[in-house]
Amino acid sequence: MSDAGVFGVAVSEEAASLVYLPIPWEVTTSYGGGTSNGPKAIEAASIQVDLFDSDVLKPHEAGLFMLPEDPAIRAMNDKAKGASLEEVNAAGAKLNEIVYQAAKTQLNAGKIVGVVGGDHSVPFGSIRAHAEKFPGMGILHFDAHSDTRAAYEGFIWSHASILYNVLENISGLGRTVQVGIRDYCEQEHEFLAKNKDRIRVFYDRDLKTRSYRGERWDGLCEEIVEALPETVYITFDIDGLDPRFCPNTGTPVPGGLDFSEANHLIGAVVRSGRKIVGFDLNEVAPGKDEWDANVGARMLYKLSGWTLASLGKAQIRP
Repeated sequence: MSDAGVFGVAVSEEAASLVYLPIPWEVTTSYGGGTSNGPKAIEAASIQVDLFDSDVLKPHEAGLFMLPEDPAIRAMNDKAKGASLEEVNAAGAKLNEIVYQAAKTQLNAGKIVGVVGGDHSVPFGSIRAHAEKFPGMGILHFDAHSDTRAAYEGFIWSHASILYNVLENISGLGRTVQVGIRDYCEQEHEFLAKNKDRIRVFYDRDLKTRSYRGERWDGLCEEIVEALPETVYITFDIDGLDPRFCPNTGTPVPGGLDFSEANHLIGAVVRSGRKIVGFDLNEVAPGKDEWDANVGARMLYKLSGWTLASLGKAQIRP
């Protein structure tokens, strides 16, 4: 790993516009493991990402800084794995407060915050902090799963319950828009139907069917973006992509978005004039090679560039 910092750029926390919070956490993993090693793997792979970006002019010049992992979180993660249900739920609640305070501190300092997980339970605290600072903010959720299960397997703060917990426990949110969803249970189907005024779901099956019938992805993106409010937080589970981009993620599902499709959609959000006020990237699990981490690092750079451009800290390339 380069000593220069994430993406090989030497910048201090004070000088950075965007600060990443790495959260090594995977306590409620229900299938494959390894996501707690995602942040370090992404940081290591980031030095392979060329700073010249095809979409945004010199995003790195705004300053990108990744905080060191908090050893207390790693210790909590290791201790809670295999612990009792009660202990895991308590650990999840504690993690939420740690992430909330960390995100709030950075937001109060005028920083843009990007959470790097870890499993998809980790951004709850950050979403809470952003919702307080940006009332009415909407959420753009990339995922294979709806993540609206209530206390999946008894774990209140499960990675499969993140959107349920956000919608049930965080007030003042605008509409949530889900994209790429293709694996969900009957309970989630009923929850989504009940909350259709708060959640707009663009199921992978429907997007694919419409594209097969000749609709352009650009036009579909316009429809997705139109469902969002003016201020947007992006929560990105890497398994929203086709699993060829993330074969080692915890719960891969056939189907999903191409990397370029996801990038185009994020760009469409920005080109519409909407502001991306924060984001998270989760469920990157490194394998025996660097592929998952490589894709994760490149998606992190894209999320960062588009976010900076939306806030006037970088320019969209003509």
